[in-house]
Amino acid sequence: MLEHADDLQLNALGEDEAAQYARQLIQRLAAQLKFEQAKNQALNFEIARLKQWRFGSSSESLNTKQSVLFESGLEAVLIEESKSEDDGADEARKPASVKRQPKRLALPESLERIEHRYEIEPAVCALGHALTRIGEETSEQLDCVPAQFFVHLHIRGKYACACCQTILAAAMPAQVIDKGIPAAGLLAQVIVAKFDDHLPLFRQEEIYQRSGVFIPRSSMGGWVGQCGVRLLPLVQAMTKHLLAQGVLHGDETPVKLLQPGLGKTHQAYVWAWRTSDLCTTDKAVIYDFAKSRAGENARRMLSAFEGTLVVDDYSGYKATFREGLVIEAGCWAHARRKFFEAYKLNHSGIAKHALDWIGRLYDIEREVKDLSEKERLSVRQARSKPLLIEFKAWLLGQRTLLVKADVTAKAMDYTLRRWNALLVHVDDARVPVDNNAVENVIRPIALGRKNWLFVGSEQAGERAAVLMSLIESAKLNGHDAWAYLKDVLTKLPTWPNSRIEELLPYRWVAPAST
Repeated sequence: MLEHADDLQLNALGEDEAAQYARQLIQRLAAQLKFEQAKNQALNFEIARLKQWRFGSSSESLNTKQSVLFESGLEAVLIEESKSEDDGADEARKPASVKRQPKRLALPESLERIEHRYEIEPAVCALGHALTRIGEETSEQLDCVPAQFFVHLHIRGKYACACCQTILAAAMPAQVIDKGIPAAGLLAQVIVAKFDDHLPLFRQEEIYQRSGVFIPRSSMGGWVGQCGVRLLPLVQAMTKHLLAQGVLHGDETPVKLLQPGLGKTHQAYVWAWRTSDLCTTDKAVIYDFAKSRAGENARRMLSAFEGTLVVDDYSGYKATFREGLVIEAGCWAHARRKFFEAYKLNHSGIAKHALDWIGRLYDIEREVKDLSEKERLSVRQARSKPLLIEFKAWLLGQRTLLVKADVTAKAMDYTLRRWNALLVHVDDARVPVDNNAVENVIRPIALGRKNWLFVGSEQAGERAAVLMSLIESAKLNGHDAWAYLKDVLTKLPTWPNSRIEELLPYRWVAPAST
């Protein structure tokens, strides 16, 4: 009634009415001020987050000496940080003479040793007396040479028949690239250098030239493409194995795709699917290249999958979950990240306590990681479930104290919205607490794209996905990627399709000579 009162109306008010109006006005202004403050805080948060993403460190650790996800509590972390700073200051004040020197690591016994012997000649002292040899002193020095190339000479005997007027020669061993110059070891080197060491082909060209061999980048590009085609059956077999699992991780990351004929790029995506982090055997990761981030790519990949999928909150997965054959499991690392960003911005006490709650959850997960599924489920039911029930009640109570625009409130809203998915691991021992397993295998693509700049074509992206799937799967199973690819590329031309599974990374056995 009094919201739009003019001066005459206000002057005509009695003392009681004026006081009531003043109280209403103060309340409205206070609420508006609180809202504007929260809005400004949210905008400052976005600015800080973008600056961090563009210029800052990607680490979410509050203490460099501790794992992010296995902290016992934020308060303890801050105390430890303060202690570390004090210790560092004390160390800096010490005289240089008492500082500990770094200990030299022993050189691997597997390295070749080249002996160099030195003796005193003649074996006499300065006064001319004969010296007696009492032993020897040995020191080691590490050396290296650039990549060494060597040539395989295939010498085939030729025979002629005078009667038949024919000439015969011994057959050449089958090769992945028929009549090509590269042997399996060189092919494996080019592939691993490009997709694991993130060296573009033009850099490899320069490196190999310094070692005395010029290999045009165009030739190497052709080799990589042909290997991607020849190795595709292995990835297809590995995909069947992956989709037969009860629990999978899923994530996606953008890459630049060159548009044919335009000289421009647009955003494509590489989807990553891998076995559960709690799976100790038969580990596998499959990369799938797609021209977009549309949810149909996830549905296409998961059409034969029935189980639990651990993902973030991306809407592209929702259609798959609505079909009812796939259960959604949430990621506590993503929830933690929201609170971490809020705490980093304004040192929110509520965010600090939330981080402490999540830290306690991860403490439990660290304890049960190596237990059997039955034991893990028992501990989660007895300790994690009551903890999370209490945490939810605390979140709901604290949420009423914050306005919607507050960054801490947004973190709480995200967690509460994802609550059912975040609780799946409590009732299923096979499900990990977060999606970090797949984020770890996404990281090589994020590193590589800084060097690749873009994917030349959709076909090139698909073949790159094949090769990266085998490299990362080999590494997950504890193999050297180069040794694995060299052996597979050597055997593949004559290997029967009925035994293709023997060449998969989780089935492969390294030859004794490798």
